[in-house]
Order: sequence, then C-alpha cells, then structure tokens
Amino acid sequence: MGNETIFVIEDERDIRELILFNLSREGYRVRDFASAEPALESLKSEKPDMILLDMMLPGIDGFETLRRIRMNGDTAAVPVIMVTARTDDADIVAALELGADDYICKPFSPRVLTARIRTRLRERQRMQSSAGGKTGSGSVSDEEEKILSAHGITLDPGRHETKLDGAVLDLSATEFSFLAFFLANPGRVFSRQRLIDAVHGNGYSVTDRSVDVQILSLRKKLGPVGDCIETVRGVGYRFREDPQA
Repeated sequence: MGNETIFVIEDERDIRELILFNLSREGYRVRDFASAEPALESLKSEKPDMILLDMMLPGIDGFETLRRIRMNGDTAAVPVIMVTARTDDADIVAALELGADDYICKPFSPRVLTARIRTRLRERQRMQSSAGGKTGSGSVSDEEEKILSAHGITLDPGRHETKLDGAVLDLSATEFSFLAFFLANPGRVFSRQRLIDAVHGNGYSVTDRSVDVQILSLRKKLGPVGDCIETVRGVGYRFREDPQA
C-alpha cells in the first residue's frame, strides 16, 4: 500500500495543492482536477484506487459526479471520500445515500485525511482478498463466510451483499460493516467508539456526529426495519432482536 492512484477533484487550488503534497509524500500517485468534467472523462480510460471528491464544484457538482461514478459499472466499486465545507446532516446523508464511502469536513488535518484514505484502501484490499479467496483454495474463514440474517435482512459478507425481503440494498462500506456488526451482536449495546473500533480498528479518528449520520443513513435504507437499530441515550446503539420491542 502507498503506490495506489488517487483522483482528487477539488476546485480550491490551495486545498488541492495541500492534498497533492501530502498524498504524494505518502507515496500515492495523484491526479488532480479542478472540476468534474475532465475527471469523468479520465475515468473512461483509467480506474483509480480512490477518489477524493469535493461537494461544491463549478459545473457538475459533487453529488451529480458521485451519481455518475456509481452508475458506471467500471467505477461503481471505487471508494469515494467526500471532502466538503458543508456540515448539514441533510447534505452528508445525501452523499452517503448516493454511495459515498466516507466524508471529511473542511478544514481538515492532512494526517486525518491520510488516515481515512489508508483505512478505506485497506478495506478495499480486504474485500478483494476475500472475493479472491472464495474461488481459490478456501482461505476465507468460516466466520467471514457466515451469512447473517434477522427481520428479513440477509447479509452475505463473502459476496458483500445485503438484501431486505429479497431486494438488494445499496449500502456504503461503512454502513455494511455497521450492519454486519449489529447482526452478529443482537441485543448488545455499543458505544459509538466501540462501533468505530470494530469497523475501522483502534485509533481511527471520527466524531460522534459522524457515527450518528452513518446510522441515520443506514436506518433510512433499511426502511420499515430501520427502527431495529435503537438509540440508547447516553450510551450508543444496539440492534433489537425483537423489532416490536
């Protein structure tokens, strides 16, 4: 890890150069774009390992750019981190629902940004290794292969697929990981930090509000069974075993 290609789509020159400097220093190959149009054109011939995408862009904005990335079969699985000055929950939830894997708000620490990137790239590498192991010599563990289900939800870690009453759900990587953790531990209460540690590992920097926004988005996608993810005031969240409780 460290020689992956990252597309940076950011119209503010100072921020773009800051990102460029820090990622290049980490050994990443960076291609930067001041607007979405040339980036989308480049995606027709090159598939990066990661995309950093500003929400507020001239011309095609970040939301429409993200929608096009996810609608394209060649780029649908590329991790996308939104970089934004917007802090309204509605904007962040909209980005997550369109398929953003993560977001970071301006102003941000370059160290935090690179940590987020490393985490997402590790998750991508792990999923690719899992998919490869499934068709190979059986290196994927039984735990990784175990299908989880409750209240009409079926989650298959091996295929990285979630269904609700047979219909496939479009979850971000974090939403998928949160749901898998909840389904594997029904009835138990977890703090926000415990959820982050379980999904991203110890030392991952994130705010409580970020977790709340991800949970809100996950609940919306789960529709009528979203209420099974219960807020325990002053503690965190739990997945209720009985949806009517």
